[in-house]
Amino acid sequence: MTPHCLAWDDLPETRAPNGVAKRSLDGVGASLVRVLVPAGVRAERHSHAHEQFVQVLSGRGTLETEQGRRDFGPGSLFHFPAGTWHAAAFETETVLIETNLRA
Repeated sequence: MTPHCLAWDDLPETRAPNGVAKRSLDGVGASLVRVLVPAGVRAERHSHAHEQFVQVLSGRGTLETEQGRRDFGPGSLFHFPAGTWHAAAFETETVLIETNLRA
């Protein structure tokens, strides 16, 4: 059973070859993920089978969707319905919180 109160540092970290680090808290219908993205990383165009919400806590970059390109920074929020493509370029080290809803 997951404790009701914990810290991000209590969760195991995974790290991709490009340096992106993730810590995930998984629930029955959703997951909450803290993502640390190094400066200079690009997330190429992709989509997910699930709905996703993203909050930018720190850092800066550019988001691209079918609606065009838009700069983002602390306080920016993203909403991607299932199947919506998106891409991003991260100018500085960026911390994101993702909420991923399972279908």
